[in-house]
Amino acid sequence: MCDAPISADSGDRWIAVCPRARLAEQAIVCAKVAGIGILIIQDGDGIVACERACPHEQADLSRGHVAGGRLHCPHHRASFSLTTGDISPGWPSRPLRRFRLRIDDTHVWIDRDSLAELR
Repeated sequence: MCDAPISADSGDRWIAVCPRARLAEQAIVCAKVAGIGILIIQDGDGIVACERACPHEQADLSRGHVAGGRLHCPHHRASFSLTTGDISPGWPSRPLRRFRLRIDDTHVWIDRDSLAELR
């Protein structure tokens, strides 16, 4: 289940996306920030933010799974590196877009400016 859309109209560069504790409950959290579907993903000790729609066929990546540092698409079995965004070999697709994050003791924040290219 996704949270309510989050507005980016306040002028603040950093936008709180989800409570840090939520990632202890689920490895993939989806959100909509400024009209853009994003995922916050915990993989081991790392946390990343990326676009929600698969760049190959627009599948909902929140229905995929995370293993070995990769986000696996639920439709076509390709996977994306959580470090670089690169798709697995042999698939004709651009890399998965990733966004800058800031993490504190209570929240995960996304950099509004890193979403700008998708608007």
